[in-house]
Order: sequence, then structure tokens, then C-alpha cells
Amino acid sequence: MPRYFIDLHDGTHLIRDREGFDLPDLGAARSQAVRIMTRIAQGIVEGPDRQDYVLAVRTEDGVIRLRMRMSLDPDPME
Repeated sequence: MPRYFIDLHDGTHLIRDREGFDLPDLGAARSQAVRIMTRIAQGIVEGPDRQDYVLAVRTEDGVIRLRMRMSLDPDPME
């Protein structure tokens, strides 16, 4: 089973996945990446006016197979 690593950059810091996930294919890696992004979005209570995240899914040999971007830009209605 292939091993995929999911790295996250929050605009300031790069968090490299050193353990990885044994997943059957890129589709499963994509689903795992979506779960991670969802947890990040759910955990944000307050923060800067805008926060950008870039998540990269890479293989064991370091090839990036997928990138996801998420921007949280609150626009309060006053």
C-alpha cells in the first residue's frame, strides 16, 4: 500500500508530515487531506482577518501529487 505524506503551510510555518499515511490510492489521500482541512476550519474560533492554508500531498519519494488551498476570510455583517 502506498504511503502518502500530508504537509501543511499556514502562511508562516511549514509543518512537514514525518509519519505519513498508508492509503490505497491518491483518492484516499485526497479524502484524508479534506478531513484535515475540515478539522482546521472547525478549530478556528478567532484569528487574523484572513488566514490561508496550503496542504500538499506527497509520495514517499517526495513527488507532490496534490495541493489544496483554503482561505478563511471572515466578513462580518454589522
